[in-house]
Amino acid sequence: MNKKILIISASPRKNANSDILCEEFMRGAREAGHQAEKIRLAEHHINYCTGCCACINHPGACVQKDDMNVILEQILEADVLVLASPVYFRSFNGQMKTFMDRVCPIYPLIHDKDVYFIASAAGGSFPVESTFKSYRVFTDCLDVTEKGTVAVTGLWEAGGAKGSSACKKAYELGLNA
Repeated sequence: MNKKILIISASPRKNANSDILCEEFMRGAREAGHQAEKIRLAEHHINYCTGCCACINHPGACVQKDDMNVILEQILEADVLVLASPVYFRSFNGQMKTFMDRVCPIYPLIHDKDVYFIASAAGGSFPVESTFKSYRVFTDCLDVTEKGTVAVTGLWEAGGAKGSSACKKAYELGLNA
């Protein structure tokens, strides 16, 4: 079955390690015949949630007029979501959190999607499970099924993930999405 895959990359640096893993996932997905698109949050104007609660009475769109309303539509159209972020203090970064907060207008409308998590950490080889747990706090509010995770650690320099076993795993996850 041809799937629509939406990859959300929270990396502030283009071609950095989590972004590289996104590219590998996308390459595998496309080779499998799926439609895959990557959204780099850093390239979009996304405001913080103001907590106005307008979306509670009118689900589907946010009253704010920024790039997030288009992204919300893409989320609803997707069969598969991939959430990717560099690790900041053992969790995802602020760009990812802002994105998650802004999903509020559609979270009750999200059903039957698969989800994958990607993380890259500069520091040592500490476990990134805390980052995946943070992702799960968000996805536990949605009707989604976690299908896989991939992480790379110990890479301070952008681009260090190229050719790593994590790249191979991201490609394989995409190929089998």
